[in-house]
Amino acid sequence: MHGYSRSLTDWDASAALLTAGHRVLAVDLPGHGRSPGISPWTIPAVVQDVAETLDAHGVPEAVVVGHSLGGVVAVEYARANPDRARAAVNLDGFWWGREYPGAERVSEGLLASAGTIAPPEYIEERVITAGRFGIPADRAEAAARGAVRPLSDGKWQTLPERTEALEIFDELHKVFARGVTGWLDGVDGPLLLVQADRQLPPAPGMEWFSEFSARFAQEVSEELTALSSARPTVSVNRIDATHLMTLETPEAVSTQVAEFVRDLPA
Repeated sequence: MHGYSRSLTDWDASAALLTAGHRVLAVDLPGHGRSPGISPWTIPAVVQDVAETLDAHGVPEAVVVGHSLGGVVAVEYARANPDRARAAVNLDGFWWGREYPGAERVSEGLLASAGTIAPPEYIEERVITAGRFGIPADRAEAAARGAVRPLSDGKWQTLPERTEALEIFDELHKVFARGVTGWLDGVDGPLLLVQADRQLPPAPGMEWFSEFSARFAQEVSEELTALSSARPTVSVNRIDATHLMTLETPEAVSTQVAEFVRDLPA
């Protein structure tokens, strides 16, 4: 499962590496990619959507893997379906409560571009931006096209649309109201929690966001270290990449997932 405003295309390279030893299913979360939206957009509704997708493909048990928002959904699927989730993998899917210092400013910034109509050159701009992270142009273009809806006038509808974006952020604030440790209470199956080892470089005028992200990442790291020491079912790793890890380093992502699955109890 992909992150917020992304699509299943982000997983193309990693999934291709995993299919040698595993059956892999990738999905567009509701309101993303080619999946229709839902109203309201809630975590329980999305978890049910994932369960129905697995039923439709005849999958009684799965290791659920997600990046960013998809990582949150993966953990919540494991919580709701302990008999069907062999394990869950969360790749850099951590958020903050509504009262976290700076959270309101971040939400305002993210919502400013939610569900907007992008100009025809949008895809080209995304490819150029991705190149700064070492992401190959063909991978970046496919991922950019997968995450938007083409319009008849050559412009692009960015996804999710604004109403769903508001609901998604509201859900994330609720889920993480008690912090990462509190969120993971009651999830008893095996978990792999992975953090990005590098921060996204700041955009001009957004230096404050880099400071926010670094502070939050450090706090999450400390929580995860304590959590993995106290709970043997929780594994914690890092990947030498930014938050864009599925596009930057698909080989490292697939290796971590494959090794985690290999070591699961039979």
